[in-house]
Amino acid sequence: MTQLLSAPSTTPPAPPKSLAERLFAIRERGSTVGREVRGGLTTFVAMAYIVLLNPLILGASADITGAKLSPGQVTTATALAAAVMTVLMGLVGNAPLALAAGLGINGIVAFQMAPEMTWAQAFGLVVLEGVCIVLMAVSGVRQRIMDAIPRPLKTAITVGIGLYLALVGLVSAGFVTRMPDAANSTVPVRLGLDGHLSGWPIAVFCLGLLLMTVLTARKMPGAVLISIGAATVLAIVLNQVFHVSGWGLVEPHVPSSVVAAPDFGLFGHVDLFGGFVSAGPIAATVFLFTLVLSGFFDAMGTITSVSEEAGLSKNGRVPRMGRILVVDGAGAVMGGVSGSSPNTVFLESATGVGEGARTGLASVVTGLLFAATLLFTPIVSVVPAQAAAPALVVIGAMMMAQCRNIPWQDTDFVIPVFLTAAVIPFTYSITNGVGAGLIAFVLVKTCKGRWREAGWLLTILAAVFAAYFGVNGIESLIT
Repeated sequence: MTQLLSAPSTTPPAPPKSLAERLFAIRERGSTVGREVRGGLTTFVAMAYIVLLNPLILGASADITGAKLSPGQVTTATALAAAVMTVLMGLVGNAPLALAAGLGINGIVAFQMAPEMTWAQAFGLVVLEGVCIVLMAVSGVRQRIMDAIPRPLKTAITVGIGLYLALVGLVSAGFVTRMPDAANSTVPVRLGLDGHLSGWPIAVFCLGLLLMTVLTARKMPGAVLISIGAATVLAIVLNQVFHVSGWGLVEPHVPSSVVAAPDFGLFGHVDLFGGFVSAGPIAATVFLFTLVLSGFFDAMGTITSVSEEAGLSKNGRVPRMGRILVVDGAGAVMGGVSGSSPNTVFLESATGVGEGARTGLASVVTGLLFAATLLFTPIVSVVPAQAAAPALVVIGAMMMAQCRNIPWQDTDFVIPVFLTAAVIPFTYSITNGVGAGLIAFVLVKTCKGRWREAGWLLTILAAVFAAYFGVNGIESLIT
């Protein structure tokens, strides 16, 4: 008996976990280091355009003094904030979510806020927005709001974002264009520039989309990245040989230089409360309210949908959600401090998820690549929209598959779900879709005498969104 008790165990000890495994639980989430690296690279390629686009948007406007921002300084600020916050998201939130200057929100800063105050004061309000969102995350209010939204509406957000991604991809590639403003124009968008597809840029997009579709259907590892790379090479060759025009923001070319020095001139130029003096307390409060609401619900929708697509959501809850929400709020603070406008989670994170990313390691890879752009901006500028846009269309199609989880037989959800999914792409705003869906849901429950099922929190949110949609009318009444 003594010998039996003292006999050594025949079970071999578990191998020690690597640093990556301890930090990111890669095997636990059914992924590999290779998939995470590939996913992080794919996300970066899909959203690298923001390094070039954000300076164009912010640089197109002047502040109340007539001052304009330096494109070089905004480029540095954009890459710096994206690098820091995306790496932080990976390490703290352990989620495949990348952050950068939010499209739409940067337009509010550039074209609504800056003309009413100085740039430093506008970035000060951005910092205050971030502080408000962080406080809501730390206090648990943000989590409670996310938990209060019914599962079908969360699914509708994912579907709407899928449509939104696809539309953004089609528009950025020039496959779909806006109709010119004319009295006899009854259709808002059209195919190509004149109702037909023509030109090499469109051909590159179509070939890239077809290649990505085939590789994805065949479950080829790296399908998205391979397609983007092949389309980029084709675009560069065509542009060199035929001197093609019509590429849009980024013209594919062999870069003349590889390294460019960063300019940190905007960092720390913030005036927290000056905007309340320059624009007036009412206008500044409206600006701050708009920033908080847009940043809050845009990020909520993106985090929910991308996490759902990655299979991270369990019973509607995402692991480390509290940390993810804090990092997202801190992104707005970093955006204001750096001078790049509010940073938020990007929809293009779904492209990395489509490549297999499931952990924060992918975000660390994406963030490090953004850090590299501080020196290697010329390399980033060779990928045209026509090469990257197919990824948005394909990932949008994958996200549409969530329609199967919507209870279409429940009449309480049919219209709210539809409004959520439809308004997001039709208005280019996640916030608008969430607001329309919540108002409709609360209204349906109230009119059926079951307002308690909606709950007091959603009722308050519906009232807040009603004020948001009518903010211009309310402002005019007050003034």
